[in-house]
Amino acid sequence: MAQIPGEVDNMEGLPAPNNNNLATRWESPDRGWEREQPAASTAAASLFECSRIKALADEREAVQKKTFTKWVNSHLARVGCHIGDLYVDLRDGFVLTRLLEVLSGEQLPRPTRGRMRIHSLENVDKALQFLKEQRVHLENVGSHDIVDGNHRLTLGLVWTIILRFQIQVIKIETEDNRETRSAKDALLLWCQMKTAGYPEVNIQNFTTSWRDGLAFNALIHRHRPDLVDFSKLTKSNANYNLQRAFRTAEQHLGLARLLDPEDVNMEAPDEKSIITYVVSFYHYFSKMKALAVEGKRIGKVLDQVLEVGKIIERYEELAAELLAWIHRTVGLISNQKFANSLSGVQQQLQAFTAYCTLEKPVKFQEKGNLEVLLFSIQSKLRACNRRLFVPREGCGIWDIDKAWGELEKAEHEREAALRAELIRQEKLELLAQRFDHKVAMRESWLNENQRLVSQDNFGYELPAVEAAMKKHEAIEADIAAYEERVQGVAELAQALAAEGYYDIRRVAAQRDSVLRQWALLTGLVGARRTRLEQNLALQKVFQEMVYMVDWMEEMQAQLLSPECGQHLVEADDLLQKHGLLEGDIVAQSERVEALNAAALRFSQLQGYQPCDPQVICNRVNHVHGCLAELQEQAARGAGPLVVALQVRVVEAEQLFAEVTEVAALRRQWLRDALAVYRMFGEVHACELWIGEKEQWLLSMRVPDSLDDVEVVQHRFESLDQEMNSLMGRVLDVNHTVQELVEGGHPSSDEVRSCQDHLNSSTGDDVAVAAAGRLQRFLHDLDAFLDWLVRAQEAAGGSEGPLPNSLEEADALLARHAALKEEVDQREEDYARIVAASEALLAADGAELGPGLALDEWLPHLELGWHKLLGLWEARREALVQAHIYQLFLRDLRQALVVLRNQEMALSGAELPGTVESVEEALKQHRDFLTTMELNQQKMQVAVQAAEGLLRQGNIYGEQAQEAVTRLLEKNQENQLRAQQWMQKLHDQLELQHFLRDCHELDGWIHEKMLMARDGTREDSHKLHKRWLRHQAFMAELAQNKEWLEKIEREGQQLMQEKPELAASVRKKLGEIRQCWAELESTTQAKARQLFEASKADQLVQSFAELDKKLLHMESQLQDVDPGGDLATVNSQLKKLQSMESQVEEWYREVGELQAQTAALPLEPASKELVGERQNAVGERLVRLLEPLQERRRLLLASKELHQVAHDLDDELAWVQERLPLAMQTERGNGLQAVQQHIKKNQGLRREIQAHGPRLEEVLERAGVLSSLRSPEAEAVRRGLEQLQSAWAGLREAAERRQQALDAAFQVEQYYFDVAEVEAWLGEQELLMMSEDKGKDEQSTLQLLKKHLQLEQGVENYEESIAQLSRQCRALLEMGHPDSEQISRRQSQVDRLYVALKELGEERRVALEQQYWLYQLSRQVSELEHWIAEKEVVAGSPELGQDFEHVSVLQEKFSEFASETGTAGRERLAAVNQMVDELIECGHTAAATMAEWKDGLNEAWAELLELMGTRAQLLAASRELHKFFSDARELQGQIEEKRRRLPRLTTPPEPRPSASSMQRTLRAFEHDLQLLVSQVRQLQEGAAQLRTVYAGEHAEAIASREQEVLQGWKELLSACEDARLHVSSTADALRFHSQVRNLLSWMDGIASQIGAADKPRCPSSLLGLPACPWRPPPANPSPLTAPFPTE
Repeated sequence: MAQIPGEVDNMEGLPAPNNNNLATRWESPDRGWEREQPAASTAAASLFECSRIKALADEREAVQKKTFTKWVNSHLARVGCHIGDLYVDLRDGFVLTRLLEVLSGEQLPRPTRGRMRIHSLENVDKALQFLKEQRVHLENVGSHDIVDGNHRLTLGLVWTIILRFQIQVIKIETEDNRETRSAKDALLLWCQMKTAGYPEVNIQNFTTSWRDGLAFNALIHRHRPDLVDFSKLTKSNANYNLQRAFRTAEQHLGLARLLDPEDVNMEAPDEKSIITYVVSFYHYFSKMKALAVEGKRIGKVLDQVLEVGKIIERYEELAAELLAWIHRTVGLISNQKFANSLSGVQQQLQAFTAYCTLEKPVKFQEKGNLEVLLFSIQSKLRACNRRLFVPREGCGIWDIDKAWGELEKAEHEREAALRAELIRQEKLELLAQRFDHKVAMRESWLNENQRLVSQDNFGYELPAVEAAMKKHEAIEADIAAYEERVQGVAELAQALAAEGYYDIRRVAAQRDSVLRQWALLTGLVGARRTRLEQNLALQKVFQEMVYMVDWMEEMQAQLLSPECGQHLVEADDLLQKHGLLEGDIVAQSERVEALNAAALRFSQLQGYQPCDPQVICNRVNHVHGCLAELQEQAARGAGPLVVALQVRVVEAEQLFAEVTEVAALRRQWLRDALAVYRMFGEVHACELWIGEKEQWLLSMRVPDSLDDVEVVQHRFESLDQEMNSLMGRVLDVNHTVQELVEGGHPSSDEVRSCQDHLNSSTGDDVAVAAAGRLQRFLHDLDAFLDWLVRAQEAAGGSEGPLPNSLEEADALLARHAALKEEVDQREEDYARIVAASEALLAADGAELGPGLALDEWLPHLELGWHKLLGLWEARREALVQAHIYQLFLRDLRQALVVLRNQEMALSGAELPGTVESVEEALKQHRDFLTTMELNQQKMQVAVQAAEGLLRQGNIYGEQAQEAVTRLLEKNQENQLRAQQWMQKLHDQLELQHFLRDCHELDGWIHEKMLMARDGTREDSHKLHKRWLRHQAFMAELAQNKEWLEKIEREGQQLMQEKPELAASVRKKLGEIRQCWAELESTTQAKARQLFEASKADQLVQSFAELDKKLLHMESQLQDVDPGGDLATVNSQLKKLQSMESQVEEWYREVGELQAQTAALPLEPASKELVGERQNAVGERLVRLLEPLQERRRLLLASKELHQVAHDLDDELAWVQERLPLAMQTERGNGLQAVQQHIKKNQGLRREIQAHGPRLEEVLERAGVLSSLRSPEAEAVRRGLEQLQSAWAGLREAAERRQQALDAAFQVEQYYFDVAEVEAWLGEQELLMMSEDKGKDEQSTLQLLKKHLQLEQGVENYEESIAQLSRQCRALLEMGHPDSEQISRRQSQVDRLYVALKELGEERRVALEQQYWLYQLSRQVSELEHWIAEKEVVAGSPELGQDFEHVSVLQEKFSEFASETGTAGRERLAAVNQMVDELIECGHTAAATMAEWKDGLNEAWAELLELMGTRAQLLAASRELHKFFSDARELQGQIEEKRRRLPRLTTPPEPRPSASSMQRTLRAFEHDLQLLVSQVRQLQEGAAQLRTVYAGEHAEAIASREQEVLQGWKELLSACEDARLHVSSTADALRFHSQVRNLLSWMDGIASQIGAADKPRCPSSLLGLPACPWRPPPANPSPLTAPFPTE
């Protein structure tokens, strides 16, 4: 076993022999008794002892095994292992190896896999070897012992492991001798130290000291008092203590439960097991202590970290809030939605201004605080040597600055937008004002013109009307000119609407009003113009009438001339003149009629009439009369002249009549002939059709199949339709024949015979078809009649059964509706039968059955059908009425139920007897009335239903009306009863209220009556109190008199309103009045009695009390105490003032008592007693006045003296308190400290200055009192002198300190400024020394701009340096003690400034050169890229596909070359100039620039050369393509000319002239002359191109030239041929022209040769077929005779 010297000995408590080995030590309990048997013991005793010892050893071994097993499992649990039997599971060495790895934390050799003994021995040897390496001594323990499962050696091995890895580490140093103890002793000492002070806990070993369990609980309570309540544990309850400790350690401390209570609570507990368990407590609590110490250290650091974290959180919170506010504000400010009014925008602008002046400065201050907070965070982190705080993304100062910049940008945009919107709104407001002004002007003008055009003062003569028309036209012109102004109003409104003016509705309304007035005005103007035009037209008609009357008067003068002529010529001349006059009269009569008609139209106008219709009629009659008279005179004047002419006229008329008659006869003959021939053609067509159908019928056979039968049936049906159409044609023929016969046509017999033949042919067919139709009709009629009878029975009319319930009515209505649907379906059958019957009647009048004709059946059928409809309608009406009546009955029943319920409720009501019950009854009755009102709807429904039945004429209307009448009567009765009951309840409520009030008043009266009748006699000193109480009682009685009056008023009102309650109310009122009168009389009597008894005694007592008070005050005034201090004096004054007030009050009281005494009729004895008391009080009151005045004088003087002394002490203390501040010499070591001292001293000086008047006033008062000669004045005089000297010293010291501090401030300010300047110069120097010159042009430009700003800042800082120099000179002139140091610092600053400027100049030159280099590089790169791009274009191989393409290419390339050359030369010159200038300036990269320049010039030269080559190629290509294009165009022209030649030789005109053909040919030849020059130019161009091109191009040129020349030659030869053809054609045309002329002349001569007309058939003339049948006439008729010739 492992041996640690001295350690095992101490743990076992035995000496350490040399042969102390593991086997003997663990086997000694079993075998020791054999060696140590006392020889003298008996066998029985030996046997008992051996068995007892063996039992104890076995028990200890079992406890150790259980404890060690649990200990091993507690450690193996870390690696997920577990053992069940310690002896068995350690045999293979796997678990032992894992246990040692867990305990040591080291990696052991990998165990050998296998279950053989050799494998287990090898694994156990590895574990034992590891223990030896850890300096654990093992004796007599081999691997085979463990593999064989030796219990004692296995337990010994585990114990050795526990000693090495759990107990060996325990070391406790004592405080007295610093002695280091062994592990067991150290553990025992630790347990003793931790359990010291716990009652009944005394740990001396690891066996019996732990049996009661208090030691375990004490250890736990020592370290975790929250887990164990040690005060509740008792030593006697050991099992409970052990169980509690083990469970607590396991559950709360996480310690494995190695022991059980029974393992410890025994006679000899196992020491090793307890040590093992206690060691786990030691390790746990030691670790907890170490963790606590570390926690404190970490806590301190964490506190700092948390503090910084809180500050960081506050910074981030404030930053987030500020950023959120900025973003929110930006969002709000960026909103460009403004109020749509000027006031709204102004308010928004004011709100924005308020934001800028109120809200934003606060946030700006928060932004500054954030920067200070960030600086504080960084300072604390630097102090802790921690990494500086980097705000999270979006919360940095730069982010806030950026957001603040966005905010300011948004503010600027917002302000600009608001200003713009304000200007816009102001413009809109001005525009609206302008609109309002214009609207007012336009409305005024429109109203004025409307009034003007509403007047119709046109006049009654044509000139006046014409003048009115001109005036109206002027008005129209003015109005038309004003239209633009009205449109201007509309445009203004439209502009306001377009700009979104806020009051656009009002603007639109005004605009619409103006437009409506404008439309009204234009309408009025149009109407007035119409009226004017009517008046003007009427006046013109009247003027024409005047002219016509004048003309008729002139004509009358001519007609009345008696001259008739002397000879025939003259008579003939007069007759001609007279004829002309008559013609004029006839012509003028038409004009007169037109005038009269026009005038009469004016009299028939509707609405406005320009003149009185009667005037118009009179003028028309006058003109008409004049015309009639003129015509009469003209008729009489021609008599002699026309006699001869009349004879000739009669003869001419007779001749004309004869000619007319012959013409009419001829026309009639022609019409008759046409009608006859048409009739013959129609007859022929009908006979042909009849013949075809007869042949088909004769040849038809009965078919054998059903399909053939259907086909034949279908043919018969179509035959029937064709026969019907044929019958129509036959009827037309018969009608035509009838007309011809009736007209007396000469061929009537022939026409009649033709008609008979046609009718006989159609008779048979019609009869057969009619018989078939008749049979079908009879079948359909029979079926329809059967259905009609059934339907009439189903309809039944109004005689059918009527429903007795609503459900039955619904069922009957549904069945009746189904019958209607069936009737509607049969309506088509009825119409078809009627149509068929009418067709049969029209055909042949067939009969239906024997003796009954079809025309007799039709009325019966129609009557039956209409009867069916009537029956259905009557039945439907009856059912509907019954259904409505049933609905009415349902509603009526519901209403009756409601009324019965109401009646029952009203019948069982009784009047309650209390106010509360009446109010409850009223509430219930109101609910009942509400229910009745709701139920009125049901009554109304029933009433409306009954009214509807009557209004509709329902058969049940009267019954319904009677039921409703009864319902309404019952409802009215219920309503009346409910109202009556409501009134009774209200009356009862008022009565109960009144009775309750009366009852309350009655009770109060009886109560007061008892108080008034109380006749208890009392002592004299209580009479006054009784009198006072009685006065209060009387006052209460007077106040409650209103109560009685109120009840009387209510009672009188109740009797007036409710006479039926008058008796009870009157009785109650009488009782109350009687009680009240009795109470008043009793009260008055008692009042008089008490007053007489108590008044004299009251006066005596009052004077006695006053005398006592005055006597007490005299005793107070005799004790004169002026007071030793100010507080006492003030107290005495307050007391004196209260005394004086009391005396004044007593004086008034004495006067009142004297007045009462004089007014009261007293007895002589009482009066004398009262007089004595009164005189005594008066004398004592007069004696008090003088002591009071003297006391006041003394107290005031003492107060002034004490007040001045107190003020002097206060002021002296104030001065002495501030004198050390003014006399201190400390000035501070820095500017801030000096400024603090200056501020403090300035505050002190201001305080001294402000306190000066107060102190002067105190000194003045003290000076006045110091002149007095008294001990108190001497103290004031001393205080005055002290205060004056202290005050002067304070002011002088404050002034001296201010001067000293000002001098120190100047020096410290200079040092501070110098330090700032040096720091600034150092910062700028670091910036100037930067080697960064930028990576590109943009970055270099930025650096250069920044450097220029730095240089400008340095230049601007020169004034600060100069100011610092002036401060230095001022300090030196003052002779400051530190003048040398000041001068040295100033020189250092000047040197630094000069060096900084030089460094800035160098930096600027370097940056400029770098920037120029980058700029040159960019320009060179851009120009090279540009040249490369142009080279791509210039090197294009594209030379064009045709002439147009190459022309476009050449044109574009010319523009490209021009632009490229100009731009390239300019850019190249600029780059070359820049390079030359930089090289001349001595740039460091001059060689590189020269290389760039040479390469750029070479590239430009190459581009120019490439462009020239490209231009030459395009020019040559253009020439070539131009040749081919010209050749194609010329060849096209030649081909076009060749195509025109055939048209020249064969002109499209039907009869061309020779001259036109020759002119066309000459024009064509002229066009050919133009082509000659083009062909010659083409040949020249081809010759030139052949000299340039060779190969394929030359061959193509020659080929194209030959093609053109070949076409040209062919065109010339064709033109020659055409010339010859045109010449020959012209000769032929002239010949044909002569022939046509001769033929035309011969045709004219031939047409003049007449020939007799021969009769022809009119049908052939009309395009009709030849007459099919025409019998030869027996006698010639005018129709067949030839027409007479002219």
